[in-house]
Amino acid sequence: MRRLIVEADGGSRGNPGPAASGSVVMDAATGEVLAEIGKFLGVATNNVAEYHGMIEGIRRALALDPQPQIHVRLDSKLVVEQMSGRWKIKHPDMQVLAAEARGLIGSVPVTFEWIPREQNARADAAANRAMDLKSSFGLLEAS
Repeated sequence: MRRLIVEADGGSRGNPGPAASGSVVMDAATGEVLAEIGKFLGVATNNVAEYHGMIEGIRRALALDPQPQIHVRLDSKLVVEQMSGRWKIKHPDMQVLAAEARGLIGSVPVTFEWIPREQNARADAAANRAMDLKSSFGLLEAS
């Protein structure tokens, strides 16, 4: 079974404010970057942007291989704990996004890991690029 790593981030300039997410999908065995995704969201909160980064990264990982093992790395403790089932999801917008992510994941084995911000530079750069451009890049057609 192929192992893929998704590094995801999101941010807004203001909270809420102009927001974007960033994701990088890598082959776990080689470290090769297979995809880089930036999604401009318009006005959103940081947490909503973090969820979008995770979703787009998972979506791309599954497009690359429909039955991988996925390890998602985020610098958002909130998203990691909520998706791991340890924290409740109280905000309605994030409930919808978490349900979307779970729907994508289905029976695919996915693990979540919190990482320090400085270890998430690639996904952060993709999110900032999308915010700077006010445009998305690297998205799949159906996104």
